[in-house]
Amino acid sequence: MGLWDMLKAELIDIVQWLDDTNDTLVYRFERYGNEIKYNAKLVVREGQMAAFINEGQLADVFKPGTYTLTTRNLPILATLKGWTYGFESPFKAEVYFCSTRQFTNLKWGTPGPITMRDPEFGAVRVTAFGLYSIKIKDPAVFIREIVGTDGNFTTDGIQDNLRGKIGTRIKEVMPDAGIPIIDLESKVVQLGETLRTRISPAIEALGLDLTEVQVQDIGLPEEVERAIDKAGAMRAIGNMQMYTQYETANSINDAANNPGGLAAAGVGVGMGLGMGSQMAGAMGGMFAGQAQPQMQPGIGGAPLTPPPLPPQVQLFVAVNGQQTGPFDMAVLQQMAQSGQLTRDSLVWKQGMASWSAASSVEELASVFGSVPPSLPPA
Repeated sequence: MGLWDMLKAELIDIVQWLDDTNDTLVYRFERYGNEIKYNAKLVVREGQMAAFINEGQLADVFKPGTYTLTTRNLPILATLKGWTYGFESPFKAEVYFCSTRQFTNLKWGTPGPITMRDPEFGAVRVTAFGLYSIKIKDPAVFIREIVGTDGNFTTDGIQDNLRGKIGTRIKEVMPDAGIPIIDLESKVVQLGETLRTRISPAIEALGLDLTEVQVQDIGLPEEVERAIDKAGAMRAIGNMQMYTQYETANSINDAANNPGGLAAAGVGVGMGLGMGSQMAGAMGGMFAGQAQPQMQPGIGGAPLTPPPLPPQVQLFVAVNGQQTGPFDMAVLQQMAQSGQLTRDSLVWKQGMASWSAASSVEELASVFGSVPPSLPPA
């Protein structure tokens, strides 16, 4: 520093920090020889605190406001300096300005997969990442524990430290959160608050306040995600046989609009109905042992059994001169509502001498009961 800079520094009697950054946590006020004049003005703006340090020892801490530096408002520094009756000459001290605003969008992530025990899927390895926010809570502790003698301390200087602490703590907290694996994605807010509560004490020991923890994504193994997707699909489908028959009826309509694909559609219909019957039978067998109706004893103690259900009516439908089916009443109802089956469509069932219009078949009366007739020509 040149002679003019030395003289200029001696003339300055305002100690302040104009922060033009968005990542500075602590800034050391620069003064030649760390000399501060008697009666100098200290300006601490909102969102700041100022700490005086003398020969490595923390002295006075100032909150937002404007102060005239005298022994009256520097009691600790006056004691360290031995100022019994005041002082008149410049004194040496380091002034550290601490930003007390929130620092947001800091990233965290688990350093590796977390093993969680789930009642449905067993042991599952999970990863997670997100954002967190901090602010300086105790400048004295933060300077002593983290900053040291660094004259310009930014968030880059502490992110690695905090990321490691948060990531390690999360590996302990997530398995104890009590949230099932399948519900983690829908309860990220609750999980973030749980993490913040559990991790805060370790962060406070550094003089910081952990104001927020956001969980942005949960990573599950691919096989677990596929199992969740399959379980959701099965719940959405419900009755597998009805679903298969409905899809078959839709394929017939598509084939009718494409005569070249009608033969292939006939093969697909048979395969679809066969697979649907097999899947429905398999699913029925799975649940047969879970819901057995209780039989009331009959004459002589023998259980009463209900009579067999009447056979379900199934009809064939002529589409573009081709035979399709047979279809049960549920599928025929859907075909009628979608216009694939009309009153004029030719149908046949076992016992009929020949193909007849659907309107003449007694069993189809209920099918067309909710379908309005065709409009008369204009």
